[in-house]
Amino acid sequence: MALLRGRTASLNLFNRLLHQSFRAPNRNLSSVAADVHNQSTIENMKRDLLNLDINSQIGSCMPIASMRIGTFIHNIEVNPGQGGKLVRAAGTSAKILKEPKSRYCLIRLPSGAEKLIDTRCRATVGTVSNPSHGAKKLRKAGQSRWLGRRPVVRGVAMNPVDHPHGGGEGRSKSSGSYGKGSRTPWGSNIGGGLLWTWQVR
Repeated sequence: MALLRGRTASLNLFNRLLHQSFRAPNRNLSSVAADVHNQSTIENMKRDLLNLDINSQIGSCMPIASMRIGTFIHNIEVNPGQGGKLVRAAGTSAKILKEPKSRYCLIRLPSGAEKLIDTRCRATVGTVSNPSHGAKKLRKAGQSRWLGRRPVVRGVAMNPVDHPHGGGEGRSKSSGSYGKGSRTPWGSNIGGGLLWTWQVR
């Protein structure tokens, strides 16, 4: 509906400008011929405006309420006016599953989870560029360092002074007769505790 109102407003403005330009008095034959040519060009432009589907324009940013079902979007807001938070990684996109007529719209995220988003939130039409980012192979260890990634050393390969998993005979995480579970480098327990399940609603 908002899209139809916007098209009607732009056509009204177009007509007003045209009528003002065609009211000029004392026109000769050549100017009349030019006006006829201009009139046909303007009619063609009007027809294009009516047939223009803004959802097909990749990169258009608009509220989800202005989009149609099945549109692929990215850079989605969670709260209206907050800025894009979801689906921003390279090559990702989300899909509108439910017609955004009510307050909330159902969207399928790249993880496969389905989330209800406020229809007043804005999103960008299309898919994020660089889809081959995940398939890129690093040629050597130094290339990983260029990206700012430091080496990761396992705790069992360290000495006891460096990590709770360090030391011992063989690859043992425990030290002494009693067993200890997995620990962080600072001694906190990891794993084996309460498993928090997170579900997108």
